[in-house]
Amino acid sequence: MQTSETSNRVLSTTRTKLVAKVVDSILRSNVLATRMLGAAKKFSGYSMQVPFKWQTNNQASSFDGFDALSTTAVDTRVRLEFFPSFVQIPVVLALTELAKNQTEEGVLDLMALEMKSSAQDLADYIGTLFYLDGTGNSNKDPLGLAAIVDDGTSVATYGGLSRSTYPTLSATKTSSGGTLSLAKMATLYNAVSDGSVKTTLGICPKAVFSYYEQLLQPQERIVKDVGMIKGGMKSGTGYTGLDYKGFPILADNKATSGNLYFLNEDFLNWYALPLPKSEPVPYKSVDIEGNDYSNVLGLGFSWIDFVKPVNAASLVGRIVLGGQFYSENPLRQGVLTGITGV
Repeated sequence: MQTSETSNRVLSTTRTKLVAKVVDSILRSNVLATRMLGAAKKFSGYSMQVPFKWQTNNQASSFDGFDALSTTAVDTRVRLEFFPSFVQIPVVLALTELAKNQTEEGVLDLMALEMKSSAQDLADYIGTLFYLDGTGNSNKDPLGLAAIVDDGTSVATYGGLSRSTYPTLSATKTSSGGTLSLAKMATLYNAVSDGSVKTTLGICPKAVFSYYEQLLQPQERIVKDVGMIKGGMKSGTGYTGLDYKGFPILADNKATSGNLYFLNEDFLNWYALPLPKSEPVPYKSVDIEGNDYSNVLGLGFSWIDFVKPVNAASLVGRIVLGGQFYSENPLRQGVLTGITGV
């Protein structure tokens, strides 16, 4: 512990300097949510319905001359349906605190800082939800990878349809048997990739990331900086990833323990639905250091302006994010589960 013996001569003539920055020591990496939210697409309508081809037209045949030809119509498509979810976080400020802050000695803008900090906390919360199955809080949570990357064993219905009836709605979900190997990774990759339709991202907790690193010879450890947002970041800031078959594998503190996901982000998106009569949240913060959120712009959060409660001298505002996280093609997503070593 650092101590300082200072005389009253100094204390009575010198004031303390408050650094005009807040250092964040709580928020950790949130890779998946940051990539998805930062590349949001527009949610439109009461729900979004996605035409989904689940079987082939099996009436193709060879023929000659006046052979009778099939006139049977085959219904090859169905519609997935996804509804928006909404998450929120309150921003509460006492008017007495604002009065003290809004003097000439106020170094940081308390109101602006609370809004930015709460927006980051909400993004952190959403990062947790993006790995769950969407059934939390009486099915009000948005969908997460636990629902998207499933083969029907845990989540039987997806997009309103039964995975047992429509088997191509199932992702590849494989138990690792406890160990990670290059052979198991190759099997998962082959199950979800065909031709030019390939996995674009591997994501896992830090422990699994370390297991993969142990599998590689020094000359095979191709390390690269990978943008947090899909398509890269204009600022060039990113995470360090290990290469596998031309795509990065990234560590995410939010990732489910023991899991290694192979994701095709061409079929994995966040569709955002801003609230009416609200303002977008200015997400970029130069006042908070120590986390990756300060580099991210335009995540589509909505701000409901402050109101004054009738029974308190305070202001209450609210940050809301609406939309849905889903994959148009779960067949192209996969996961190895239960990894505890190599």
